[in-house]
Amino acid sequence: MSCLQTISDYALRSIGIGKRLLPVEDITLCEQFVLIGSGMIWNVYYAVLALFAGFFFATAIALAKASNNRLLSVPAKVFIFVFRGSPLFIQFFLAYEAFVFLPKLGMDIDLGFMTITAETRWLTKAWLGGLVVLFLNTSAYSAEIFYGAYNSVPKGDIEAADAYGMQGFAKFRRVIWPTMLRLSWPSYTNEAIFLYHATALIFVSSFPAWRQMGDAMYYARYFAQKTFNPFVCYPIIAGYFIVGTLTLIYVFGIINRRLNKHLDPEIRSQLKLRPNFMR
Repeated sequence: MSCLQTISDYALRSIGIGKRLLPVEDITLCEQFVLIGSGMIWNVYYAVLALFAGFFFATAIALAKASNNRLLSVPAKVFIFVFRGSPLFIQFFLAYEAFVFLPKLGMDIDLGFMTITAETRWLTKAWLGGLVVLFLNTSAYSAEIFYGAYNSVPKGDIEAADAYGMQGFAKFRRVIWPTMLRLSWPSYTNEAIFLYHATALIFVSSFPAWRQMGDAMYYARYFAQKTFNPFVCYPIIAGYFIVGTLTLIYVFGIINRRLNKHLDPEIRSQLKLRPNFMR
């Protein structure tokens, strides 16, 4: 089988498109690259959705923690403490056990004027349950980052906004939030990298892959078992993660320059992201 045929057969196998049976003998390097790359579709899916949703939720949690209202600040502090204070793998395990106990057919939610049924059986699958855990975990870490940046917003900026007559949401959107993002973005970039790497943990968590079409770790383990040589498949998956990390750094670097475009060009040229690759 040529490498082009392998790409045609297996490039989208992880999402249910292409040849169903996996190679069992005479496994080639191309097959390992293609199938592990196919599995990376799920890792990117987890990272992108968890980051996107977690960004906005973390902003809300950070504001709640900074609030003078204890009904908002206390739950926010507890949420951040629990998810930052416990290992991510344990969170996967506990979440799966909790989701298993939910009614399989769904839960009725009474909205007053109508009743809707929320499906719960999908929460025990990796594509949704694992995503929920990653979303909550990154929201907690990001909220603490944003909270620190919120407290570091110069008082002069806030006083200037008050002098211009800005109040409420307008002041937050045009003055506080942009400055908060600018101050927190390097640290938030590191959190994005950590989250991307954490997607590999879903495979070893309790959440099963949907229809056994798993992520990159699923295929890497398969090849390690079939070839008895883990020194090929695992460096391949590491290479994919490195490429994804470099892509994250590039994209977040563009956003960082955008956030600091108002600064003097000489100062802006000195602003460089210095990502940490280990938490």
